[in-house]
Amino acid sequence: MDKTAADIDRSLMLAIATGRQHALAYLVERHGKGLTAFVRRYLGGSREDAEDIVQEVFWTVWRKAAHFDPDKAQVTTWLYRIAANRCIDVGRRNALLRFVGLDAMPADPTLDEPDAEARISGRSELALARKGILGLPQRQRMALLLRAVADLDIAEIAEVMGATGGSVEQLLVRARRTLREHMEKASGGPRV
Repeated sequence: MDKTAADIDRSLMLAIATGRQHALAYLVERHGKGLTAFVRRYLGGSREDAEDIVQEVFWTVWRKAAHFDPDKAQVTTWLYRIAANRCIDVGRRNALLRFVGLDAMPADPTLDEPDAEARISGRSELALARKGILGLPQRQRMALLLRAVADLDIAEIAEVMGATGGSVEQLLVRARRTLREHMEKASGGPRV
């Protein structure tokens, strides 16, 4: 009897759940290229970034294989759901950086890697932003993170916080202003 692709994938998941590394390697061989293409197109990023995310996907598979339920999903849909969730996480992180005025470092096609000074500068700004966010009053911090990280709109934030839309808008304005002032003060002047 010939096995279907779904049968092969289910067999591989059973083997991975018992700790057989060769089964994981075969699953990577079967699905790694397609997942990498999906992630790369979804994020519009580099091949290396996509490969990092796909590596995280298969690390998750290795750790959670015993919890996979073939009655609830096919292996392929499970793999792509994990990949999509990782993409969403990366998108949220980048949205937060953009939201607070710290765009992710733009990719320079002439360089394989940003130089050390740019990496250190980016990390310093991110650390300053995190510190600034933690220093915000609780309601401003909550509104800011619900907007930037959870991607909720004003009405949804108001519902979560038990506030009006107008008060949420004011919280966001104050949070952004305070954060911008914190960043300017910490960097020694207004951001350009």
